[in-house]
Amino acid sequence: MFLRQLLLALVGMSAGLIVSAGVFTVLISVGLIPRFAGKMHVAHKVFVLEEAVILGTLTGSFFSVYSEWGKVGAYVRLHDIFGSATEGVWNLTGSLIQIVFGLFAGIFVGCLALAIAEMLNTIPVFARRIGFRHGLGIAILAVALGKLTGSLIYFTQHLF
Repeated sequence: MFLRQLLLALVGMSAGLIVSAGVFTVLISVGLIPRFAGKMHVAHKVFVLEEAVILGTLTGSFFSVYSEWGKVGAYVRLHDIFGSATEGVWNLTGSLIQIVFGLFAGIFVGCLALAIAEMLNTIPVFARRIGFRHGLGIAILAVALGKLTGSLIYFTQHLF
């Protein structure tokens, strides 16, 4: 029984290392972090940004595996931190946290997708092939707004 659990732990750790190595390889190959540092004019702190990405990944992995350590809401509700308004305050705080997280996650995924597309030169090649000369920025903005509208409809109408 112990050997089976040891083997399962070894396979799980190995799979996690392979997946995280793949994610970091994609981020490094598209040069996303150095590009962010250049756009923010903090290129001298590129290592700090890379460490922040690694720390965020490790923190997310930790709370994914040990979810009981991340249950702040249960603690706040159990101990009535805000008195009689605890439920309302926590619901509002939780909604704000979800909005901010969703915004930053969406920005990151969008930048990653555009960085991969730019690395592969798909946007200029596509624009040249269809004879698209002017308004490429407007077309990209229209795609982004379409995705925003679709996700808002998806979540507000509880289609999930």
